[in-house]
Amino acid sequence: MGGITAATASAIGGMALLLPAARGPEYVPPRGYVCYRAPGPVDIDGRLGKAVWAAAPWTEDFGDIEGDVKPPPPLRTRAKMLWDDEFFYVGAELEEPHVWATLTEHDSVIFHDNDFEIFIDPDGDSHEYYEIELNALGTEWDLRLPKPYRDGGSAVNEWEIPGLRLAVHVEGTLNDPSDIDRFWSVEIAFPWSALGGFAGVPCPPRHGDQWRINFSRVEWQTTVQDGRYVKVPGRPEDNWVWSPQHVVDMHRPETWGYVQFSTAEPGRDAFVPDPSGPGRWVLHRVYYAQQDFREANGVWARTLGDLGLEGLTHDSIAEGPELRQTAAGWEADVRIGAEVGAAVWRIREDSRIWRPKV
Repeated sequence: MGGITAATASAIGGMALLLPAARGPEYVPPRGYVCYRAPGPVDIDGRLGKAVWAAAPWTEDFGDIEGDVKPPPPLRTRAKMLWDDEFFYVGAELEEPHVWATLTEHDSVIFHDNDFEIFIDPDGDSHEYYEIELNALGTEWDLRLPKPYRDGGSAVNEWEIPGLRLAVHVEGTLNDPSDIDRFWSVEIAFPWSALGGFAGVPCPPRHGDQWRINFSRVEWQTTVQDGRYVKVPGRPEDNWVWSPQHVVDMHRPETWGYVQFSTAEPGRDAFVPDPSGPGRWVLHRVYYAQQDFREANGVWARTLGDLGLEGLTHDSIAEGPELRQTAAGWEADVRIGAEVGAAVWRIREDSRIWRPKV
């Protein structure tokens, strides 16, 4: 699920922060997608069969939020993306035999219904990212996170998206248990003018720029009572995503996918894996180990040996990781080798990760 209540955020704060992908012995890159420019105006009506979408590839079918350790979802979910000088467009199709929704008030906690969610971190530093959730009625919740809940962040619900355009199409009948539906689809146009406020990078993006983005679908199991859908008591929701999170928490921006913006003809550009990805993965291993160490000992570790990470590295890393104490807590650096463009990457105690000017 996406945005969460204060009580849920508090509960997450008390959980161990172990992330299997960050602890594993190998770097597994997140999903990647090449987003091409729209060939013409996009009429936002929720239908993705229009000619303007024909050249946009589908993403991979969504999987369980925890990855391959769980079975594939029984219902198909997939998305497409386009862009132009004014908007970033997202379309998604959600297979669903029983389309239902109840929430009608803007900025409701939409994941209490079945929903579709979009997460956007333009500069990939895990801070100042955007989220939007919507249900089959087209009711939406837009919010901004200064930093993840795990690091003490809280949702800025008053943040809005002026100029946002969205629509939902239902291939079937909404809230009618007497028949079988096929799917519901969504179409959203995010104005660059709104996303640019906290982007930290050029907005609109340039050719070749990559943003960290992920999609999530929340699905509740239901039964029919008195001619209407009701949730099955005691059954938690399913969470199906594009790029796996490896834990039931969408607010792990380091595992979101990469969307690469292109001005080339559709189908002509290849996705370029992030050369800093393995180095960032190493730094997140330090981050999660530090969180666990502090929970167990009440203080931050001073050395990689204290964390059980002595000798931690990757073939792409020329130097590091180097761990040091700071007034606020700690920082760790790695230097990526010259063969992929020499650069220092840094992470700190609140999970912000960035390239410092050195």
